[in-house]
Amino acid sequence: MLERDLKELLAVEGSLEAEIIKSKLESFAIPVLLQYEAVGRIFGITMNGLGKVKIMVPESFLEEARKVLAE
Repeated sequence: MLERDLKELLAVEGSLEAEIIKSKLESFAIPVLLQYEAVGRIFGITMNGLGKVKIMVPESFLEEARKVLAE
């Protein structure tokens, strides 16, 4: 999975929610990469954009991932 082929599916506040979504997508065989905002990751802050996590999937899986999350 090359990073240049990834598209942002959505962004969430905090790693817990991101990990739950990642697990759900992976259970449908959708590859996922989480991109963490640095300060929030280091200090565990999840407010005002700190702690934002982007959920990235390959472009070819983007529509399928959206459908999975809509269920």
